[in-house]
Amino acid sequence: MKHEELSALEVSFNQLIETLLNKKQESEQFTVKLSSERSQFTRFNHAKVRQTGCVADGSIELTLMQNQRSSFRQFPFTGNWKIDWQLAYEALQELREELPLLPVDPYLVLPSGTNTSREVHFGNLLADEVVVSTVLKQVAELDFAGIYAGGVVIKAYADSSGQKHWFSTDTFSLDYSIFTTEGQAVKGTFAGSKWNHEAYITKISDAKRQLQLLSRPVKELPRGQYKTYFAPAAVADLLAMLSWGGVSEADLQQGGSALALLWRKEKQLSVAFNVKENFQRGLVPRFNELGEMAAPELPVIEKGVLVNTLVNSRTAREYQKIGNGANSYEALRAPEISPGNLSFEEILTSLNTGLYVSNLHYLNWSDRPTGRITGMTRYACFWVENGEIAAPIENLRFDESLYRFWGENLVDLTNFQEFVPEVGTYDSRQLGGCMVPGLLVEDFTYTL
Repeated sequence: MKHEELSALEVSFNQLIETLLNKKQESEQFTVKLSSERSQFTRFNHAKVRQTGCVADGSIELTLMQNQRSSFRQFPFTGNWKIDWQLAYEALQELREELPLLPVDPYLVLPSGTNTSREVHFGNLLADEVVVSTVLKQVAELDFAGIYAGGVVIKAYADSSGQKHWFSTDTFSLDYSIFTTEGQAVKGTFAGSKWNHEAYITKISDAKRQLQLLSRPVKELPRGQYKTYFAPAAVADLLAMLSWGGVSEADLQQGGSALALLWRKEKQLSVAFNVKENFQRGLVPRFNELGEMAAPELPVIEKGVLVNTLVNSRTAREYQKIGNGANSYEALRAPEISPGNLSFEEILTSLNTGLYVSNLHYLNWSDRPTGRITGMTRYACFWVENGEIAAPIENLRFDESLYRFWGENLVDLTNFQEFVPEVGTYDSRQLGGCMVPGLLVEDFTYTL
């Protein structure tokens, strides 16, 4: 998107807010959230283009509050102020009629403060017309499938108390799989704000090497406990579970958190395990749905001890806690696991004999109070003998407690981290991702 087009959208958003402020009744409060994008999508299958096109999309969520009641409406954001104001005014009138019919919300949080911020991150993305040729040149002879999504994503917020935030960023992601003739696959992601062709070539070259290893006879393993190395993509999946019944203060207060034993100091994780929220990379907005700003960094787990939970203002009000700018789900938005001491060259020799797990899927809690997670291995997972990859494996189901694999059974973490992006496009393109190292653990439990 050209700079002037982006500026025009921001001007239109600001006009909409000013008009709402002028039309607001004295007893009313409101919040406005904007989500918008201009994206190029290209879907590949068998190293051919199956679908391609550009999407210009945007939506506004207007929430009206009065007399301890609230409700919201969503409507399109076009960037044309006359159209957008007409839609906003219709929504405002509907909400005014609806609010008296709703029950009182005892924990309703009204907008407050005058926080403002503006972040505009320009990248260096592939031009729309060269996406296909650039991506396919390296994989033309392979059974390559995936989706490229790139362009600008905008998030903005404003409210009746005077808070206003604008965040826009140029990003791309390529989520892909390369298949063997037997249906096995190597999966990868390549993402960022600047296309680095040399880095892309390296990614594909690594995938081709794994593809050759997958051509070896498959090894079937009995259930049991195996020393396991988890590559960063697999670690990212395990970390994501903490956003679902993990680090949320509300979940802890309501008895639904897998970290309750850690919270009560009945358990401790490895002193080598550290998790924090790190917004300093500028990948996601620091403001939440109430315009509150999270700290640039927030330690969550330090040396195996839970030092902070994620607390939004609603939870803070209900349980008399201090909020820290968490979102409505109290989920991790910019998580990072600190690196360890294991170098890339030492991974296989340190593993010696065991499993090399590149990816996981179907993760779920099997016993949340004890932190047990179940899931399956997937995509380019291998049996290693005497420090060398010996054979690909059949998919295995695991069932293991985070208090073991991040606790007493944690051997080491790699001294490098990888950025594992959010690649979801359902409803809109997702922002951010996590920075994670690889993970080496003893006696990881595989059940099927």
